[in-house]
Amino acid sequence: MDLVEGVGESSSPPRSFTGFSGYEIVNDVYNRLVEIGNDEVNSVPDFREQLETHFTRLPSSYALDINLDRVEDVLLHQKLLGLAKDPENRPVFHVRHLENFWTRADGDEDQQDLTVGLALSHASDKNHDVGFEPCSKLEDLNLDFRRSSLDKDTENLDGDSFTRQDDIQVPVHEVIFSAVDKPKLLSQLSALLSDIGLNIREAHVFSTTDGYSLDVFVVDGWPLQDTQALHASVERAIAGSEGSWSGSSKSKSVIEGAPAVKANFVDMEIDIRLLKIGEKIGSGSCGDLHRGVYLGEDVAVKILRSETLNQTLEDEFCHEVAILREVHHKNVVRFIGACTKQPHLCIITEYMSGGSLYEYLHKNHNTVTLPQLVQFAIDVSRGMEYLHKNSIIHRDLKAANLLMDSHNVVKVADFGVARFLNQEGIMTAETGTYRWMAPEVINHQPYDQKADVFSFAIVLWELVTAKIPYDNMTPLQAALGVRQGRRPDLPTNTHPKLLELMQKCWQTDPSVRPSFSEIKVELEKLFQEIQGTGTVPRPNGS
Repeated sequence: MDLVEGVGESSSPPRSFTGFSGYEIVNDVYNRLVEIGNDEVNSVPDFREQLETHFTRLPSSYALDINLDRVEDVLLHQKLLGLAKDPENRPVFHVRHLENFWTRADGDEDQQDLTVGLALSHASDKNHDVGFEPCSKLEDLNLDFRRSSLDKDTENLDGDSFTRQDDIQVPVHEVIFSAVDKPKLLSQLSALLSDIGLNIREAHVFSTTDGYSLDVFVVDGWPLQDTQALHASVERAIAGSEGSWSGSSKSKSVIEGAPAVKANFVDMEIDIRLLKIGEKIGSGSCGDLHRGVYLGEDVAVKILRSETLNQTLEDEFCHEVAILREVHHKNVVRFIGACTKQPHLCIITEYMSGGSLYEYLHKNHNTVTLPQLVQFAIDVSRGMEYLHKNSIIHRDLKAANLLMDSHNVVKVADFGVARFLNQEGIMTAETGTYRWMAPEVINHQPYDQKADVFSFAIVLWELVTAKIPYDNMTPLQAALGVRQGRRPDLPTNTHPKLLELMQKCWQTDPSVRPSFSEIKVELEKLFQEIQGTGTVPRPNGS
């Protein structure tokens, strides 16, 4: 459970439409519908008012994506959001063929990339004259995959023309989803599309003010223009994950609801009567974090809200408890106990008075000296080295999940999506947070503990810059960029050995990334170097 970014992974937070010349947008859409003779304009009671309500529910970025040449898309989106109000319908989806693009029949990768690049260039807003720069202009893409000059002979970036004689057509489709907005929804939808064999070329995601999502994906990878088979395939994929879309819980017992976790939790069950719950210090979409006291000790209490529980959250809860009870290290948050009986599901850990590293960097605007920065990184590497040696992969390593005690010792926390590695040492499920996620996880390829190393590189970048990675992009846009090789811009004002380590850790090939044991040694040597005294950083210890 992410107690910092708990509002789902939408392109922007829900907000009022006021102040964004909303009247003009609605007026343009309405006039265009009248102009083309749309039947609903006169047949639907209060049509104009319903149109205004639709735009008011959505963020202003939605209006920027509207193409008046395909203005009836607005009505389609309106209907999908309306259908999603019925839990039996969720998720509502719509599939259609948009266009074909041309690619080389001889499998020339460079030529194919060029063709796609030109197509995406034409997809940008008509008010922006932008050339194609892979990954860097995703925020400019429009909902409309525009009819491009690819129907004709096209020029490459050097001005040389190429013809279509030896090329093949690749169909491009649009898949639109609407469901209740929730954390990890984009992960769920992108995994679903990937499992069908689709490649996401563009994604436009919006949250409504009343808690629904509108997610528009432009995809290729389906060989036929006809959408009937694709529609059926999406329907089967949704049926295969039935029960995880509405937010309702079908199980009564958490332990019975997670058969994959075989641990006996009796030894860590707390007496809820002895737990005093104090002020709320954090909040997420499915639970709250409180300060508390248990048996005279200051503690942090993560409480799951019963109304948000579903099978996925219950499984994550059980996995987190199972992992926390097995770990004991100075740089891993200390587990005290849990209540696994509904309706009081909670996890109790030591209280970390320093808050999260995310808050320290981004909210408190603390100035971090180079020795302090390296010490923080050493703490993280020691905690992660311990976890990996015990066959645990965190899968959501980021500054928000790194906590500090009163002495500024950093500890790895939040094991909601952590897992014990299987016998082969590889995993396949996509999980984590997009801005920190390794490319092999984004691509739904098998992955191992080196995925955590990639995330550590982004954490190291956060420490150096005190910025949020890819802050000018939505989470999914960042993910699409990473899978194509994009990384955060290298900072210019830090030690070159930190930059070198950062780049080693975010290599695309996981096998060439260093282990946390190697990372720890490098950082400890750097600490001694910058101190100039040979002083060893904070003593290591379990």
